[in-house]
Amino acid sequence: MGRHAHASGDELLTDWRTDRLGAARRGDNPLVMAKLNSGYAVFGDTQHLPGYCVLLSDVDGADHLTDLTRTQRADFLADMGLLGEAVFAACNGFDPAFRRLNYEILGNSLHHLHAHIHPRYSWEAREFRDAPVWRYPNEVRFAEEHDTLVSPKAEEYDQLREAITAELARLA
Repeated sequence: MGRHAHASGDELLTDWRTDRLGAARRGDNPLVMAKLNSGYAVFGDTQHLPGYCVLLSDVDGADHLTDLTRTQRADFLADMGLLGEAVFAACNGFDPAFRRLNYEILGNSLHHLHAHIHPRYSWEAREFRDAPVWRYPNEVRFAEEHDTLVSPKAEEYDQLREAITAELARLA
């Protein structure tokens, strides 16, 4: 079993998902891969598109990109690009069907500045492949089979996470 098998799902799900930034700062978020200049590179809780990552801003009170100073904004966008470069390299070696990355800054449901990095694959159904990731139904995106911590594929996801983490270290 993967590195997550020693803990029950309830133990891992109780605290860190309710305060992702606080958990990252405390070292309690098990999916943090690296601390970057502007925030935390985090492997996604769901891996319906393997390699999905998030960049969490480390600026208190930042909800919008425009809440940052220009210097902070430049750092955040540079870190988003750095994380994307690491995800691109890792996914390219992970699955030959890897096609590209989608980058998004939304903030509609989590009101703290963060950016999504979504790998896209040629094996995706056309109705989803050529559309925003959010077109996938929630029951697909958040299915237990794609949950990073409890999925039967947890070890496979760990390998991809480790590859992205190694790329981040190499690029930094």
